[in-house]
Amino acid sequence: MSEHIQFRPFETHLDRDTALSQLQEATQGADDGELFLERHRSEVLVFDDGRVKTASYDASEGFGLRAVKGELSGYAHATEISEAALKRAVTTARLAVGDGGGALADGPQPTNRRLYSDADPMADASFPVKIDTLRDIDAFARGLDDRIVQVSATLAASLQEVHILRPDGTLVSDTRPMSRLNVSVIVEQDGRRESGGHGGGGRLGLDGLIDPAHWQDATREALRIALVNLDAEPAPAGQMDVVLGSGWPGILLHEAVGHGLEGDFNRKGSSAFSGLVGTQVAAKGVTVVDDGTIPDRRGSLTVDDEGTPSARNVLIEDGVLTGYMQDRQNARLMGVTPTGNGRRQSYAHTPMPRMTNTIMEGGDATREEVLGELKDGIYAVGFGGGQVDITNGKFVFSCTEAYRVEGGKIGAPVKGATLIGDGPAAMKQIRAIANDMAMDPGIGTCGKAGQSVPVGVGQPTLLIGGLTVGGSAA
Repeated sequence: MSEHIQFRPFETHLDRDTALSQLQEATQGADDGELFLERHRSEVLVFDDGRVKTASYDASEGFGLRAVKGELSGYAHATEISEAALKRAVTTARLAVGDGGGALADGPQPTNRRLYSDADPMADASFPVKIDTLRDIDAFARGLDDRIVQVSATLAASLQEVHILRPDGTLVSDTRPMSRLNVSVIVEQDGRRESGGHGGGGRLGLDGLIDPAHWQDATREALRIALVNLDAEPAPAGQMDVVLGSGWPGILLHEAVGHGLEGDFNRKGSSAFSGLVGTQVAAKGVTVVDDGTIPDRRGSLTVDDEGTPSARNVLIEDGVLTGYMQDRQNARLMGVTPTGNGRRQSYAHTPMPRMTNTIMEGGDATREEVLGELKDGIYAVGFGGGQVDITNGKFVFSCTEAYRVEGGKIGAPVKGATLIGDGPAAMKQIRAIANDMAMDPGIGTCGKAGQSVPVGVGQPTLLIGGLTVGGSAA
């Protein structure tokens, strides 16, 4: 395995003093701005239906130069990191500054905290070892149950290295690893086919993921979900109470509530939560935080993409809205402090307020007590895709694993259930919160304005009253 050569653009591509001079020219008379330099390398291996389907390696590097004045941002990016390209970018960035008149904002506070290793996860194992691991997963899965007709296993790893130069000369750097293992299976019985999948990862190396103990558990879980769906009955339809499981079901919180708490939507008045700081927006006992400081988690960041250290930000406390997630621009325009939520997909994108790890904290009840309160409804423990309207919080989510519950007792699994409601109303209809808060396994990716970033979610088991369940029962 080759040694990782660090990304050092001010040693190999640019003179730092010259780059700083160009940045200062771009931001003269601006309110804010930065030079963002990035190298990103990634590897994806897919073993599907008994053969290697994909073996890809991608590498990219470039810079983004931004100048901010009021609500405007001038942004230019290039794949060529050179003085000539930077000089061209200055002209574009300055278009937002105009005649100037801005007062350059103070830079982020520095941090010495490290939330993850800077080692290259792609170098944790050789290519043959990775392929053999995927082949072993395929063989292991097929040996578990003769109803399995297809197995797909994916191993992915990446390393993102960023340097953020500010007009005051401050340089902030971060090296961000990511790895993930996923297993999915398709089972068939009596002409009926169903699928199940499981996996995860985080800002860590591949060592733990390619350990047989880990991938064997992931494979068994994928099979369990597939077999549950094989026995599932059509889901009922109508308005009913719903219990959401702990962990990954927090994706509903992320989509239906979290996006509505991002600063840009609230500054523009387009969020259902706009102007509601200090008011009761959820049931008593509901506390929601966005925490980018959890070590090794998929959504965690030592610093965000503007150089601000990530933080544990309380958004809703005991049902009361306490604040929003902010990048530097929206924080300045709203007269508040940046929260470390300025994120971008790459150097080719401008930063905006984004979630990191969005979590609902646990309550006092046990899982069994929460389920015991569900007299007639659905227990949803797995989710697939969903859609949300930020302006009113209305959402539609499909369940990948759900059960009928009657009299507090879990009954038959159901298939084809969708949950329909709106985030603000659902938050006020939370009637019971368990003490089993768990994070998702490390699979979340969030899309916003055409940009995708890795995120985490977490929540305890909780009971929500009065959701609409779209079912498949006749």
